[in-house]
Amino acid sequence: MKNTSDILIVGGGLNGPALALALAQTGFTVTVIDALPQTALQDEDFDGRGYALALASQRLLQQVGVWQHVGEDNAQPMLEIKVTDGHAGQGPSPFFMHFDHAEIEEGPMGYMVEDRYLRRALITALENEPNITMINQRTVVAQDVDVSGVTLTLDGGDTLRGQLLVGSDGRKSGTAQRAGIKRSGWDYGQTALVCAIEHEKPHHGIAHQFFMPPGPLAILPLPGNRSSIVWSESTATAQAIHALDNDGYIEALRPRFGDFLGDIKLAGKRFTYPLNLTIANAFIDERMALVGDAAHGMHPIAGQGLNAGLRDVGALAQVLTEASRRGEDFASLLVLQRYQQWRRFDVATLAAATDVFNRLFSNNNPVLRLGRDIGMGVVGSLPGLRRSFVREAAGLTGDLPNLLVGKAI
Repeated sequence: MKNTSDILIVGGGLNGPALALALAQTGFTVTVIDALPQTALQDEDFDGRGYALALASQRLLQQVGVWQHVGEDNAQPMLEIKVTDGHAGQGPSPFFMHFDHAEIEEGPMGYMVEDRYLRRALITALENEPNITMINQRTVVAQDVDVSGVTLTLDGGDTLRGQLLVGSDGRKSGTAQRAGIKRSGWDYGQTALVCAIEHEKPHHGIAHQFFMPPGPLAILPLPGNRSSIVWSESTATAQAIHALDNDGYIEALRPRFGDFLGDIKLAGKRFTYPLNLTIANAFIDERMALVGDAAHGMHPIAGQGLNAGLRDVGALAQVLTEASRRGEDFASLLVLQRYQQWRRFDVATLAAATDVFNRLFSNNNPVLRLGRDIGMGVVGSLPGLRRSFVREAAGLTGDLPNLLVGKAI
């Protein structure tokens, strides 16, 4: 099989297809290679996974033609965020932070969307774009770069040729490894327990972040009386809880969750994810760029993993498009350095912030606990600071690519 596209993207999760759409709409031809079969991405059953999309990320998905296929009933606006500190079974501290979308003019801070709806919307948008070729159930076994482009060899010996290679293939990116790019980071000794629950009372579009000594518990509103749970524990405790049957699992969650939403029960499957910080030492190489988790993976404490990846998508698409319009070799190292410079500082800042927050709150030191509780009380009482946090949660701060402010490239 011989195939020629301007850009080859390895990884068909969320960031890769979003990037393909953004590039195809500005005239590039794109091939996306995914190891999974397409049927695995179109499963209509709810498996418990959901994504917290910042408002800026929703704008990008709107611009590239994905959001229209999600469906209004499948997207839950996040109207408020409540942040508290405490111990399981003892209730939250009296000091807390409360952020309301009414403090900004743009609308909800973001949306919660189930994995099944977002993936299906991406596939529909990809199928409607003639400049995109999807190759499923194939893996890349080799990549070779020369002065004019990149050649990929797939399992079975088929080859693909393009001017630029983009790795969107996760934290253990084969694209980065084959390019010799090393990673920096560390393990947190924590594991995230992820599931969805049904509850008796409505959540009113409020997201909760409850910090406990072993790790944070995020309760994120889904459509209906359901919420997505991201619950961090020490790895040993998480493994023990995950090994319980469903009834035992809920019994372990209940004292941490509390009764503010009434009785709770599982909705969908349960997952675990080891938590670490891992950042590629370079986001680019000769005729190659990394986006999403292939470039950076961080603690889910602020729910910014996918949002950071979509910022990469917006930045890379804009850099490549503007270079092409100026007649430059869009895959040259000089052009790709603009992308790395744009994203590197933002990623480093976000990674440092999530790391500090996790270390500050995931402990039972009484001095630190007093300091953070007072800090939350101060932030919660100052309108200017609250507004800044709301804008940050909505993804509206920093040097944003056009797609994330709702404009075409």
